[in-house]
Amino acid sequence: MDKFRELGLSDYLIRSLNDMGFEEPTPIQEAAIPPVMAGNDLIGQAQTGTGKTAAFGIPLIEKLKNTTAGIQGVILTPTRELAIQVAEELNKIGQFANVFALPIYGGQEIGRQIRALKKNPQIIVATPGRLMDHMDRRNIRLSETKVIILDEADEMLNMGFIDDIEKILKETPDSRQTLLFSATMPKAIQNLSQRFLKNPTFVSIKGKEVTIPLVEQSYIELQDRQKFDVLCRLLDIQAPQLSIVFGRTKRRVDELSEALKKRGYSAEGIHGDLTQAKRDSVLRQFRDGVIDILVATDVAARGLDVSGVTHVYNFDIPQDAESYVHRIGRTGRAGQTGSALSFVIPRELEHLRTIERLTKRKIVRMAIPTITDALEGQQKLAVDKLLHIIEEGNFDEYKGRAEELLTDIDSVSLISAALKLLTKEPDTTPIKLTEEAPLRVRHDRGNRPYNKRKVSGDGRPPINKNRSRPRS
Repeated sequence: MDKFRELGLSDYLIRSLNDMGFEEPTPIQEAAIPPVMAGNDLIGQAQTGTGKTAAFGIPLIEKLKNTTAGIQGVILTPTRELAIQVAEELNKIGQFANVFALPIYGGQEIGRQIRALKKNPQIIVATPGRLMDHMDRRNIRLSETKVIILDEADEMLNMGFIDDIEKILKETPDSRQTLLFSATMPKAIQNLSQRFLKNPTFVSIKGKEVTIPLVEQSYIELQDRQKFDVLCRLLDIQAPQLSIVFGRTKRRVDELSEALKKRGYSAEGIHGDLTQAKRDSVLRQFRDGVIDILVATDVAARGLDVSGVTHVYNFDIPQDAESYVHRIGRTGRAGQTGSALSFVIPRELEHLRTIERLTKRKIVRMAIPTITDALEGQQKLAVDKLLHIIEEGNFDEYKGRAEELLTDIDSVSLISAALKLLTKEPDTTPIKLTEEAPLRVRHDRGNRPYNKRKVSGDGRPPINKNRSRPRS
């Protein structure tokens, strides 16, 4: 957390970021937080998955901590799903700072939102249409707004919200701080920034196109609650010599490593909160083969160079293509092939497609393995052990006892019993992992021409033709 402390954050935020599993700022956070903290307007060009929400959420909550003077921060998003997700993340960041963010969006009963507004949230995260509804009804006044943020501004313009955005901006004080985040910078975005932002700092975080030639890449689509059992089945089927399992947060790594040990696997975890001595000890055990499964966060595995890693499992899909390439590059080294398998929940499939485009490699879909598949994998491993011992030939002292057994037991039954003894049957010890929130995915529509056709917050055209704007 040292780099976060260097950004001048209060103990309230350091505590919440640590609780959320943050280890160090992403590039967009490191570049954006200082100028926003200094009060500058900002234009941030970055894809979803780069840590953009925290890049504006951290300084916003730092500015508003322990305030109770009504709505002081407004975040505009293109869809209701994004409004909900951004509000959830802000509430996690602000959990110890007495800051509350309320999502406002179409599709939810407006009376419920009116009641929630009476609790005086400092931040609202809203789709433009529904925010305009509340402004028209005088449920929301923006006269005290200190900061306004346009998240995924290009998407809001593509969805036809330009007029609403301009009206909302005009209702906020001229003294406000304005932040604009967008994956692309079409002319309409540039015009908007010129009109409403004052001498903005410009931050751009662009992805790199990279390829990994020697790694077989695959994925399994599943629910978060299925991940652990499926991982265990894969370990039983594939029997990797050395494998790395990547988790998104420190909490995930701790829980995973403990759960694997409960199921009888030889595993240890590393993340940024461990002392250097502990990390060195775990890595030494991994290199020496004392443990064969290393569970790690991205930061902890940075620069990791261990020969003989045959499999990488992305228990949580990484936030960007660079992290994905870094992870799977831990295998397939020194001219050897490797295997990389990612667990993807349905809401993250579009994010996986983005990684495919940037890495220029097809990631093959795999079916969820069954318990029967796992048992067959362990049986095959037992057969391989027997055949390996036969090849070595160092078992003469056991032949006499084998001949004695064969006088009373047929050979098939005897070998079957030996295989049963050698086979590790699937362990079904109950395991409970804390569910991680899915990655927020921006639907990449490329550089579409600016579209004035308005749609609702769920991407559909408005049903009521008598209404002049979408109520999302």
